Amino acid sequence: MFLENTVNHKEQFGWIEVICGSMFSGKTEELIRRLKRAQFAQQKVEIFKPAIDVRYDEEMVVSHDANEIPSTPVPAAANIPLLANDCEVVGIDEAQFFDDEIVAVCNDLANRGIRVIVAGLDMDFKGNPFGPMPALMATAEYVTKVHAVCTRTGNLAQYSYRKTNNENVVMLGEQQEYEPLSRGAFYKAMLDQRVKAMQVDDAQEINDKAKS
Repeated sequence: MFLENTVNHKEQFGWIEVICGSMFSGKTEELIRRLKRAQFAQQKVEIFKPAIDVRYDEEMVVSHDANEIPSTPVPAAANIPLLANDCEVVGIDEAQFFDDEIVAVCNDLANRGIRVIVAGLDMDFKGNPFGPMPALMATAEYVTKVHAVCTRTGNLAQYSYRKTNNENVVMLGEQQEYEPLSRGAFYKAMLDQRVKAMQVDDAQEINDKAKS
């Protein structure tokens, strides 16, 4: 369970909170909830997202449930400290899309006394650790892992299975391109995918031999 830290004005350092999980697990929803609570408390809040994420809006951070909050799109992590002057709380969405410098940026902001709240995918579509997220989770004071519901089994889902053949690690998409799967469903889906690929390769080899 995540317990929100109380502000101790004698403490000169902030902290890092990481919200991670699969697609459709409510990461951005939880990020927005925490940021809006801070805004309600009249704390100075700045929100950032990678400029490449334009799925719902070019500037707003928007959850799958259409909850939203204004943000500043930035092309690289190095831009964030330049725009976060005099902030008490900094929110960062889709952190997996940032370069590795995001880890140093978050820690520098926390060392300046800022509460840093980061949301992102912890694994890519192949089930491997995604970009800078492992390092962010390791250096954070608080890590909250949220889960989706598996579309095939109804169990808790922590994998983001890609339904298309695109092999690029970074590929923006929604329900047409991705579905959340449990460990068992993800393992079976990946196995089926490999079997189909082998069948295609075998068929191609037969065709090549027939032509020669």
